[in-house]
Amino acid sequence: MKLLIVEDNPALLDMISTHLRERGFVVDAVRTGGEALERVGAASYDAVVLDLGLPDMDGMDVLRGLRERAMVPTLILTARDGLAHRIAGLDGGADDYILKPFDLAEFEARLRAVLRRPGLRAPPYPSFGDLSFDIACHAARVGERNIELTPREATLFEALIKNGARIVVRDMLADRLFGLADDVSANALDAIVSRLRRKLAMLESRVSIETMRGIGYRLHDGQDAR
Repeated sequence: MKLLIVEDNPALLDMISTHLRERGFVVDAVRTGGEALERVGAASYDAVVLDLGLPDMDGMDVLRGLRERAMVPTLILTARDGLAHRIAGLDGGADDYILKPFDLAEFEARLRAVLRRPGLRAPPYPSFGDLSFDIACHAARVGERNIELTPREATLFEALIKNGARIVVRDMLADRLFGLADDVSANALDAIVSRLRRKLAMLESRVSIETMRGIGYRLHDGQDAR
């Protein structure tokens, strides 16, 4: 999953970003509200962690801007501990509100809770052909057989299986898989696709990942050709 962290304290921003990357998240980190709105307008995120005390604009204005651009789940992270501030944040569209100072384990648990909420409105096990995806467990399944995927393999597989036979372009996949700070080689996406193909083959699925040269990838159900 891909996250945007908006925090003006460089040490705290680095601590949060490092913690989440170590747990398999793709993270983009910015220090101003303007940068946050620019990133949300240019990329797709599963959630935003938003500090309210930003140097260039009030965090509540950023929250309103986020809501105008995309309905991305948002966790407010702030030192503003007044009841009125919490109510304003939640009424303004935030999905949760956590106060500084905070415990990283609680922060991660609250973030995961926010990330689960959109899943209540979508199938928990998207499927295509004989394949299904257990989103919570990061596992590809064929019948009773399953195989665990790495975070990036799971992100790739989720994007492909939710689009079925439709082509998913390379740029979209790269945006989902890698953050701005990642040192990405030219063939990094192809390497993840290759690993995912091997795992699907281990499941003996009839579904394969088809390369649309110069465009992207899509899933192909071998049964359709019979």
